[in-house]
Amino acid sequence: MTYSLIIVPFAVITMVVVLLTVRLPGFGRRMTASVIAAGILVALTAVFDNAMIAAGLFTYPETLISGVRIGLAPIEDLAYPVCAAFLVPAVFTLLTGSRAGQEVRS
Repeated sequence: MTYSLIIVPFAVITMVVVLLTVRLPGFGRRMTASVIAAGILVALTAVFDNAMIAAGLFTYPETLISGVRIGLAPIEDLAYPVCAAFLVPAVFTLLTGSRAGQEVRS
């Protein structure tokens, strides 16, 4: 199984959970914050993955990655921080209900 296929369930779960929050208060704000967080997390992941790969802490078998890299790190590694940036706020919103959006406005 390739790393690209491993990512699919995480991406699907993220999309489903985010879509469940579309009608809840503060969706636009959450998406804006998630995009900003995803950008920061992708940058940090790219830097630290490259540093760890360069230090020889781990490698990726060429047959299991797409071949597209950012430096030494395969692009597939960036999917996890993107999923986290969108999934965590969506899960929090679902667990706290609409109260979270109302508390922020007070």
